[in-house]
Amino acid sequence: MIRKIAGLIFSISVAVSAMAQEKFIIKYGRLDNIRYHVKTAKKATITFMGGSITNMEGWRGKVCDYLTATYPGTDFRFINAGIPSLGSLPHAFRFEQDVLSKGKTDLLFLEAAVNDRVNGTNEVTQRRAMEGIIRHALKANPQVNIVLMAFADEDKMADYHAGKVPVEVQVHEDLAKKYQLPFINLAKEITTRIDAGEFTWKDDFKDLHPSPFGQQLYFNAIKRLLEEDFNAPSPKRLVSLKLPPAADPLNYENGAYADIHDALNRKRFDINESWEPSDKVGTREGFVKVPMLVSGNAEASVEYPFSGRTIGIGIVSGPDAGVISYRIDDGEVQQKDLRTQWSKSLYLPWYLILGDDLKPGKHTLHLQKRDDGSVCRIVYFLVNP
Repeated sequence: MIRKIAGLIFSISVAVSAMAQEKFIIKYGRLDNIRYHVKTAKKATITFMGGSITNMEGWRGKVCDYLTATYPGTDFRFINAGIPSLGSLPHAFRFEQDVLSKGKTDLLFLEAAVNDRVNGTNEVTQRRAMEGIIRHALKANPQVNIVLMAFADEDKMADYHAGKVPVEVQVHEDLAKKYQLPFINLAKEITTRIDAGEFTWKDDFKDLHPSPFGQQLYFNAIKRLLEEDFNAPSPKRLVSLKLPPAADPLNYENGAYADIHDALNRKRFDINESWEPSDKVGTREGFVKVPMLVSGNAEASVEYPFSGRTIGIGIVSGPDAGVISYRIDDGEVQQKDLRTQWSKSLYLPWYLILGDDLKPGKHTLHLQKRDDGSVCRIVYFLVNP
């Protein structure tokens, strides 16, 4: 009798666990095309785009190891497009350089929820950026499969405890639903399992940059999605997705970097072809020993002509960052603070939209640095033609 009861309890717990796992993996779409590449064509390129949680050693490496071990006859190419500190806004404008320039991608893992919260990215910008990435990817390759993921942090846990869905999670899920993409809600899974007493944030998960224990949990969820989808028969051919009308016509689907060398009327702005700091403050890979448009003098100014409805700058914000003034065409002069909460200890890549919802056509950005001893370093202009 005791064995029967124990067996029943075990069966119930397994069923409950399976139900709990399923609600965190929402299959608005399937992975038919990548399954074809892996199991039939025997050749696949998989790209991981995100922030430091993607870039660091952890779930990404485990996914690569799992796929190569499970499908030894398949020629895999893995692209790490993770850059620490960057969220959906930077992803949208760097997608051309950091993903599409590497060749055709068959499966894209995409995450931005943690850095979008940490960086204070507003909801409108999140939606335009995330939708822009999805549409940019599908325009470049209508057969690409995309998986959206929302990772966990303490702010998201607090939202769930207050009965709210975190804004960043809702943005990811709304776009997954619209474009029929799988969505893994790891923020909700981690919160639910901590609340159930399975483990703790402080002692087990540790941080929004997960411990090895936390990285394993992230991998387990991704593995579940892949196993469940890859168990289906492989399709006989690839299927192209027809793009639906955009949720926001002003999304950043054409977002790209623009060359700082095209800036005009540089007054006390100089191009340093291989900038690096003269102090010992830390830098980010990819944002040091690269060309930068630098103003270190009082009242330095520069102009940048562009076409499109959005303009921004990708900068490096360090201990000497300050405030700039700018206007678009003959518009009102505005201010933008280039400093971040991390600027004193890190030369941080930082992305700012200076003009959005502009009229179609040609414009000119006029930018001026204040006479306050600060320095403005522009790595890229951001345009959405």
